[in-house]
Amino acid sequence: MRPAAMLSDDIQSPRFIAPARTRADSARFQRVKVSVLGRYMLADRREFPCQVIEMSPGDAMVIAPVAGIVGERVIAYIDHVGRIEGTILSQMDGGFEMDIAASPRKRDKMAAQLTWLANKDILNLPEDRRHERVVPDIRHSTVVLDDGRRYNCKIIDISLSGAAIELDVRPAMGTPVTLGRMRARVVRHFQNGVAVEFASAQEMLTVVQQNLRMN
Repeated sequence: MRPAAMLSDDIQSPRFIAPARTRADSARFQRVKVSVLGRYMLADRREFPCQVIEMSPGDAMVIAPVAGIVGERVIAYIDHVGRIEGTILSQMDGGFEMDIAASPRKRDKMAAQLTWLANKDILNLPEDRRHERVVPDIRHSTVVLDDGRRYNCKIIDISLSGAAIELDVRPAMGTPVTLGRMRARVVRHFQNGVAVEFASAQEMLTVVQQNLRMN
């Protein structure tokens, strides 16, 4: 099954999603509002298109033409998230709520993907819109200022021309920094972090990820 094209987000401010650690704990974790398309399969192997409107690393609210029954197993392929599976927790008007069965590592990756989905429209700068933004495999790196001060940071997303990072400090706009092994400058502030633009656009995202490695 191939997921359908993605709808635009309806997010007004940056959100940062804490990963759920166990399936039983999923209800305790904050959902983020999204608008992403996909397909799902019920236990009888019938497939239907769907739209996820809220999601956390432990559960999701799904708009669907056929709601299934409570307790039924569901497998879904969601744009920018990938394959998820779980069971129907409850039916709602026009769809259902499902839990998500996943390992702690998968939930952590899902949390990063949801953070990206919640922030992507806000953090995309005009010059970045020609470059796809993705959640990197390497999530932790360092930022070094010109005076030698070094700070640990967490990568929200990357593109060929820049990155959005969670950072405890807010260097002034235009401040030169080194992210991992790449020269960059601060181009935007947002809640819990900054966006940076690389001094020169990279040719491949794999190169960006390699250069995120801490010195």
